[in-house]
Amino acid sequence: QVQLAESGGGSVQAGGSLRLSCEASGDMYAFNCVSWFRQYPGKERKGLAGILTGAGVTYYDDSVRGRFTISQDFAQNLVFLQMNALSPEDTAMYYCAAAKYCYLHLPREYPYWGRGTQVNVSA
Repeated sequence: QVQLAESGGGSVQAGGSLRLSCEASGDMYAFNCVSWFRQYPGKERKGLAGILTGAGVTYYDDSVRGRFTISQDFAQNLVFLQMNALSPEDTAMYYCAAAKYCYLHLPREYPYWGRGTQVNVSA
């Protein structure tokens, strides 16, 4: 069993930055990848970034590459998403999820999910 908890969301002005955190607990052998997704109301969840926690290899969706950065503190079971140059289009619920591999285009492959943290970006 794995539990994930996001934090760090909030309200910022366009052009600002936020750093989201995801803390994992439970069976650390049950997953190899932690990824960040976001969801607009009425839309499917979209994969943004993922990290293989053992190797530190990272993956990004083209829509956020160069603007968002995923990283980890392996010893503390923490995964971060640094978000820079935010715009109102980044307003969404942000989730972290864990799976055997980083399937950014396949959210159904992730058995473990956090409850989400809301990000609001105003113009």
